[in-house]
Amino acid sequence: MTDLTDQSVASAHDTRRRIFAIVGASSGNLVEWFDFYVYSFTALYFAPAFFPSGNTTTQLLNTAGVFAAGFLMRPIGGWFFGRLADKHGRRTAMMISVFMMCGGSLVIAVLPTYAQIGALAPALLLVARLFQGLSVGGEYGTSATYMSEVALKGRRGFFASFQYVTLIGGQLCALLVIVILQQTLSTAELKEWGWRVPFVIGAGAALIALYLRRSLDETTTAATRQRKEAGTLRGLWVHKAAFMTVLGFTAGGSLIFYTFTTYMQKYLVNTAGMQTKTASTVMTAALFLYMVMQPAFGALSDRIGRRRSMLCFGFFATIGTVPLLHALKDVTSPYAAFGLVVLALVIVSFYTSISGLIKAEMFPPEVRALGVGLSYAVANAVFGGSAEYVALWLKSIGVESMFFWYVTVMCAIAGIVSLRMRDPSTEGYLRHEP
Repeated sequence: MTDLTDQSVASAHDTRRRIFAIVGASSGNLVEWFDFYVYSFTALYFAPAFFPSGNTTTQLLNTAGVFAAGFLMRPIGGWFFGRLADKHGRRTAMMISVFMMCGGSLVIAVLPTYAQIGALAPALLLVARLFQGLSVGGEYGTSATYMSEVALKGRRGFFASFQYVTLIGGQLCALLVIVILQQTLSTAELKEWGWRVPFVIGAGAALIALYLRRSLDETTTAATRQRKEAGTLRGLWVHKAAFMTVLGFTAGGSLIFYTFTTYMQKYLVNTAGMQTKTASTVMTAALFLYMVMQPAFGALSDRIGRRRSMLCFGFFATIGTVPLLHALKDVTSPYAAFGLVVLALVIVSFYTSISGLIKAEMFPPEVRALGVGLSYAVANAVFGGSAEYVALWLKSIGVESMFFWYVTVMCAIAGIVSLRMRDPSTEGYLRHEP
C-alpha cells in the first residue's frame, strides 16, 4: 500500500492517483449519506407504521425526533472515528464507518411495525438510527480530512468540494429512489412495504463502497500517527480557538442546510399544501442543481479565499432566509417553489462547498480528523439535527415564523465568526505541509 503524503508538484501519474482517491472516498461518502437521508424522505410513508396515533404533524414530529436522536450520536462518532483516523489512519476509519452504516440500514429494512411488536418497534427504530448516527458522525470528519489532504495544492477548494457533491448526491439518489417508487407503487403499497426498498438498496451499496475503500491510499505518515498527542482531546485542546471557530460557523451552516434540503420537502407538503409527489419532484431538480454548483463554488474559494466565501454565506443567509421561507410558505406554483429553493441553495453553497476543507485547514495532521469530526458533529447535532423537530414543534404551537428568525440569527453568528477569523487557505496548516 502506497501513501499520498508527498504534496510536491504532482506528476501525471500522481494526479491520477489523487483523483482516484477522491473518487474512492466520495463513493463511500455518497452511500453513507444515501442511507442516512433515506430515513427522512421515507418518513411520510412509514410514520403511521411506527407511530400510529395522532395527526400528520404529530407523526412527523415523532419521526423527526428519532431523526434528531441520530444526530445526538454524532459527537461520539466524531470523537471515536476522529481518534481512530488520527492514530490508525484515515482509510481504516472510513472502512469501519461505511460498514456500520450498512448494518443500520439493513436493520431498518427488516424491522417489524408497531402493529406486529408494539412499542418495541419505535424503540428498535431509534436504536438503528443511533447506530447510523454514530457512523455518520465518523464519516464526515474522516472523509473531509482525507479529501482535503489528498487534493492538489492550489485546487483544494475544487477537489474538496466533491465531499458535498457526494453528500448531496446521496441525498439526491435517496430522493430519486423515492420518486421512482412513487411512480410505480400506490400510496398504500408504499406505506405497507415500499418504504423498505430504499433501505435494502442502501445496505447493498454500502458493501460495494466498503470494497472500493479497501484500495485507498493512506494520507498520514507513521510518524504522525505515533505522536503522543495524535487523536487525543488533550492535543486538540491546544487548538481550542480553531475548535470554537468551527463550532460557530457550523451551527448556522448546518441549520440552514437541513432547513432547505431535508426539511424542505415536508415544508412544501405540510405548510405550503403541495402534493407529496410534486414536492419530491421539485426537490429532486433543486438538489441536482445544488450538487453541480459545489465544484464551481469550491473553485471560487481557491481564488477569493475561504474567509471571503464564508462572509458571503453569512451576509446573504442573514438577509435572505426570512423572505425566502415566507415566500415558500405561500407558494402555489411548483416552478416558483423550485426557483426559490435553488436561490436559497446558491446562498448555502458558499458554505457547503468548502465546509470540510475550511475545517481541515485549521488543524495539524495529528489531530485533524478529531478536530474536524468532533467540532462539526457537536454543532451539527445541536443545530442541524434538531432543525426539523424545532420547525415542526413551532408549527404545532402556531408560531412557525419564529423558526425563520431562528435560522437567520444563527447564520448571522456564522457571519460574525467568519469576519473575526483569519483565512485558513492562506495561513492554515494544510498550506504549509509538504
